[in-house]
Amino acid sequence: MNNDNKKWYSLNLKKSPKVDSCGCGNNSGSCSGEKTKDGYDQVMNVSMGRRAAFKKITAGFLIGAGAVSSSCSVVSGDENKEKSGIEWEEYFKGNYKLMTDKEKEETVNRLTRSYELRTGEKINMTSKDAEKDVLFGYAFNISKCQGYMDCVNACVEENNQDRATEMQYIRIHEMEDGKGFNFEESDDNYYHEVPAEGHFYMGTQCFHCDNPPCVEVCPVQATWKEKDGIVVIDYDWCVGCRYCMAACPYDGRRFNWKTPEVPEQEVNKKQHYLGNRLRKKGVMEKCTFCIQRSREGQNPACVEACPTGARTFGNLLDPKSNIRWILENKKVFRLKEDLGTEPKFWYYMD
Repeated sequence: MNNDNKKWYSLNLKKSPKVDSCGCGNNSGSCSGEKTKDGYDQVMNVSMGRRAAFKKITAGFLIGAGAVSSSCSVVSGDENKEKSGIEWEEYFKGNYKLMTDKEKEETVNRLTRSYELRTGEKINMTSKDAEKDVLFGYAFNISKCQGYMDCVNACVEENNQDRATEMQYIRIHEMEDGKGFNFEESDDNYYHEVPAEGHFYMGTQCFHCDNPPCVEVCPVQATWKEKDGIVVIDYDWCVGCRYCMAACPYDGRRFNWKTPEVPEQEVNKKQHYLGNRLRKKGVMEKCTFCIQRSREGQNPACVEACPTGARTFGNLLDPKSNIRWILENKKVFRLKEDLGTEPKFWYYMD
């Protein structure tokens, strides 16, 4: 590859600062309250007013009171006591990236058990970490996309997105030939037969930037970049301020204004803690490159569903991967490269 082509995709392989696990000595998934660097701070070091902090602490004690009263009640069953205990532990757990492996396993077990107690159904949730020597990237062939939106539908189903508000992580923009990549003039909600004459189609989603501005603005460190390049969100730590939504230059983030509704028979029960597990009201969510699939060696759902082969996903560190072949042999470009966000999402044409 010559130097001119290399400038299209500089891969920033800097490692994120390593954060030690909680030092309080409690392995239950919640901190004992000692003022240690990674214990007390991970729970309490949140920018908020005194009144907001008081409300948050009071709410926690109310949950605890529920757990105590349930355990002492003669009429409540064992499952009610277990459910209250789970709620208590979950409320006071720390930020996911500060958890030990044991604490991650414990919170996953609590969530799977909580789902079973609520619905009678079982889910398979994992907290699998990034594989060594893997950095994920994505390429989109504008020449091949025909606007069918199979990718959008597959993404919604795979990632347990809210059916009531029709939330979608992926946007397919129908654009007129000869007008360039002006998304302000594109039609993102077309209802006609495709492909339409005189138009081309271009998809956008989270681009998993190497320098993600969304991470920089989060006041509670609820979002970060993993070692394999996937930008994730800890839904239980997110406070819903939407700073990340405002900071994203690619319209890659979505906010839950209401509790997501997914019919039980449509719930994808293969889940990842940082990916497609069921979310709550008032938090951010977005594309995670289908982390529950990609970390198992599979393509994201949108790649699998695309009927024209317009989407390619793979390991940027593997010189034999299809994504690397595209970057080295096609004239690729990225959106808003002047911002220095280094998105790991490239476009090209045949």
